[in-house]
Amino acid sequence: METHKGAVARLAEEVARFYSSRTPFWIYHGSKNCTRQVSFDRSGIVDTSNLNHVLEINSKSMVVIAEPNVPMYLLVQTTLKHGLIPPVVPEFPAGESSSFKYGYFDRIVNSVEIILANGEVTRVSQTDEKKDLFNGAAGAFGTLGVLTLLEIQLIPAKTYVALTYIPVVDTKDAIATLRECVIAEKQPFDFVDGIQFSKDLGVICVGHMTDTCTNTPQTFSGPWDPWFYMHAQSRCSSGSKEIPLTDTIPLQDYLFRYDRGAFWMGKYYPLFPFSFLNNTFSRWFWDSFLHTRVLFQSMHISNRSQKFIIQDLGLPMHKAEEFLDFVDEELGIYPLWLCPLTIGREVNFQRLAINVGVWGPGPEDFGKFVAENRRLERRLEEFWQLYDREQYEGLRKKYCAESLPNVYTKVKSTEVEFPRKDLKATWHGLYGHFLGFKVQYLLSGEKRKGE
Repeated sequence: METHKGAVARLAEEVARFYSSRTPFWIYHGSKNCTRQVSFDRSGIVDTSNLNHVLEINSKSMVVIAEPNVPMYLLVQTTLKHGLIPPVVPEFPAGESSSFKYGYFDRIVNSVEIILANGEVTRVSQTDEKKDLFNGAAGAFGTLGVLTLLEIQLIPAKTYVALTYIPVVDTKDAIATLRECVIAEKQPFDFVDGIQFSKDLGVICVGHMTDTCTNTPQTFSGPWDPWFYMHAQSRCSSGSKEIPLTDTIPLQDYLFRYDRGAFWMGKYYPLFPFSFLNNTFSRWFWDSFLHTRVLFQSMHISNRSQKFIIQDLGLPMHKAEEFLDFVDEELGIYPLWLCPLTIGREVNFQRLAINVGVWGPGPEDFGKFVAENRRLERRLEEFWQLYDREQYEGLRKKYCAESLPNVYTKVKSTEVEFPRKDLKATWHGLYGHFLGFKVQYLLSGEKRKGE
């Protein structure tokens, strides 16, 4: 903890200097899964990438104290040693299949330590006088201060997840089945999500933690294992709604089931057509390059992230069917990820929402690509209609954060055209692949050191 305090003190001094000169700064966290292109001026960065340690676990009160850049796999590995896990374990910065019970990840955070924009270090929670800052910081993208520590609530873990694959025939059936599973009282589930493979085929995956394994465990973490979405489609096709098939999956394999192949984005890997990866041997051979962190590094370096529509869109559950019809008619992108979630700190099924993951190739023409992204976003209303701007700006003023970039500046896409099919773009793809290899090698080294 003393090392942490020293690191925070140095960061606070740096933030205070920016504040004195009224200089905006950006926060560098290290690797990221965001696909928006962002250029940083090194002189305007606060580097928090070394805040990546689990500092303490209290098994009695079931909480973990961790720095903000701890990778999820490391957080889970560490807490599992104590028989505990976070209730929500997102692979991307969105909801997860337990979010219908617990909401977004911020809902399992008890308190945070934050450096305000003037350099003051403070700790806030839902129950103290600065609860407005605690609640506001969760969705502010670092525009209210610099997060340096979190206390996260944990729950007891079990060894496996018994996962059942329920086939659905269309989006109407998918949404109805999701709703039924979320409100199930006779057999409450721990996990619920779905994949819509096409307009007329999908699967709802429901699971509960268990210490009992009635058949050979199904794994997804090994190079020879299937990618989860392919396996789910196979199980869905082999079963029926009346007699669905069930797998017993080791808990950690379930929590990170989408890591290999980055859900299904791995099939768009830049060097090969998908047919090349549509077999076990090729996926085994190239496995090191087809994990989420390496894929996103390669996409950023090669500019290929600008070829794809990668949007997580939250909307009320009762609007989901209409929105899925819009995506089908206007974009034709499949598969789609369906993740129900509850809004607020208490489970309220009247406030049930859904996260729709729309991830796939966009139009080759860059202008059309930008237009389709914007049209998708406008379908959910313009930015400041979604957020209470007056309340947000009030928080920035109250906590001395007006000199920081605002949240729109942080998340907006920089619409810069670049060549798509020329030799330069090809070499960018190869260069991204090479650096993806370098990233994978370095990450493997980090993993070996941590073992």
